Amino acid sequence: MTRQASDYRPCVGVVLINKDFNVFVAKRVDAERLGWPSWQFPQGGIDAGEDAKIAALRELREETGVTNVTVLAEMPDWLYYDLPENLATNIWKGRFKGQRQKWFLIKFTGQDSEINLEQPTPEFCAWEWIPLHESINRVVPFKIDVYKQVISYFSKWFE
Repeated sequence: MTRQASDYRPCVGVVLINKDFNVFVAKRVDAERLGWPSWQFPQGGIDAGEDAKIAALRELREETGVTNVTVLAEMPDWLYYDLPENLATNIWKGRFKGQRQKWFLIKFTGQDSEINLEQPTPEFCAWEWIPLHESINRVVPFKIDVYKQVISYFSKWFE
């Protein structure tokens, strides 16, 4: 399927890994409203003219408070997902069909006490560290294919 990039919101995703080779997942504040097990990796939009790596670090800080990190890797390709119709017509004023995402593997070098979900516009209400491959069981159904690709690509850093 050919996709028009302009139909998809440019976004970054972050797989945050700790010293024990577990990954950070967080439960969305709107999980109950969505009606799905809505845990995910940090992600968010890229501002106009913003570098994707800078956006990834900014989104990570804005959503989790985390700043003590090292960027380990970047996926070379953009990954796309479509929103379910009922969400696509309501989110971002119906402008986008979904998101196109640039993904980063980032190592957390701080202490867990640095993680703070109580941000000015909180996205998450809970978090935990889990094995990479378990993250696929937490994500909303429409993001599963993207998560499979992300897990496959970054798996070599977990061996």
